[in-house]
Amino acid sequence: MVTEAELLDRAREMRRNPTEWEIRVWHQLSRSQLSDHKFRRQAVIFPYICDFFCPAKGLIVEVDGDSHDAPYDTRRDGYLEGKGFETIRVTNLEVRDSLEGVVELIATALARRADRWAGPHPNPSPEGEGL
Repeated sequence: MVTEAELLDRAREMRRNPTEWEIRVWHQLSRSQLSDHKFRRQAVIFPYICDFFCPAKGLIVEVDGDSHDAPYDTRRDGYLEGKGFETIRVTNLEVRDSLEGVVELIATALARRADRWAGPHPNPSPEGEGL
């Protein structure tokens, strides 16, 4: 079983070496560009690492490549849903071919979800998380 410290180290490494498709999505989500919603990259929600996470809405965005395991993803998404989070998945090809559509999908999901708390996040992310 992986420890939380190991996951945090792995997430840090993943932030340092994002995929081309994650970079493209991050450019649309960073600096609260999408409806003023704050996202974090490679956020740890133990025992998982989520590509992008909006804490205020409990929305997770996963950018999936060719190697994703559907049964694993189903178990993972079910676990996270049980914790009150929604996961939306987009493929590398969707990011490549229709980044605008991906951003619209994320914006729609954000609008549909209720805020998890009133006011600013009680535990803001550390400064300097951008690419």
